[in-house]
Amino acid sequence: MNAVRVNTTAPRVALVTGANQGLGRALVDGLAARLTTDDLVLLTGRDEGRVTEAAREVARRPDSRARVHGRVLDVTDTEAIGRLADDLHGRHGGVDIVISNAVARLLPGESQAERADEFIDVSNSATHAVLRSFGPVLRPGGRLLVVASSLGTLGHLDPRLRHLFDGANLDQVEYAVESWRAAVHHGTAEEKGWPRWLNVPSKVAQVAAVRAVAAERRTHDLAAGILIAAVCPGMVDTATSRPWFSDYGQAQSPAEAARAVLDLVLAEPVDPPLYGELIRFGRALDWHGGTPPTEQDRLLTS
Repeated sequence: MNAVRVNTTAPRVALVTGANQGLGRALVDGLAARLTTDDLVLLTGRDEGRVTEAAREVARRPDSRARVHGRVLDVTDTEAIGRLADDLHGRHGGVDIVISNAVARLLPGESQAERADEFIDVSNSATHAVLRSFGPVLRPGGRLLVVASSLGTLGHLDPRLRHLFDGANLDQVEYAVESWRAAVHHGTAEEKGWPRWLNVPSKVAQVAAVRAVAAERRTHDLAAGILIAAVCPGMVDTATSRPWFSDYGQAQSPAEAARAVLDLVLAEPVDPPLYGELIRFGRALDWHGGTPPTEQDRLLTS
């Protein structure tokens, strides 16, 4: 198969969800600096005022080259995700870079059951919608990355649950997620093997969703120079992650973590072994690797 390279002479359109702060904001900063003056970077979030201000701040950075526009997008509104994809397809003929990064902040002292709907909607339902809506409008040479974590490998789940995600298609992943959500609300999740910490099954499901879509598209995408993958940025020192880990000795700033993600986004040509995988610092993680974590469950009070 001949390598297909991104057409760098045509203006590119990039979009990042959850981009007001933290890693998402750093990804927009990096794209604005590393793309060209003809390219467009869309910084999205659900609060119009914060989106507008964040986009203005990025555009004013001395190293920014690409155009940066703010766009309101509440990722819990899956129809809005579809409308945005349709709009960009109509205006630009498609998109070149999509980074699904939105995440709901969850603290150890909060009730996992009370926060489950928002957390799952932002991390999982939105991921499914992004894959379904933006996959079809990716232009040749496009990149669609879902920001997950190393917790997204199958071995982090109880063995009783792994079959729900291993080799599943996207509808089956979605069904498994909704079954988990229902078990959380019914108080039966732990007895069925689900971790108390919502983040673990959520990340596994994100990676499983990426793998499901990639399995169906692999031949077409590799021929077109397209990469669909999940990405682990490594430990990032943010308000979202800091309460959950006792050792932050290896934590990166959002700007540091964004570099490896953007190196993957902008690398050409696509490395076929990375397609559809969970990638950390340029290497694919073993889908079946990992062991169920225990530290975080001990932090939970409810």
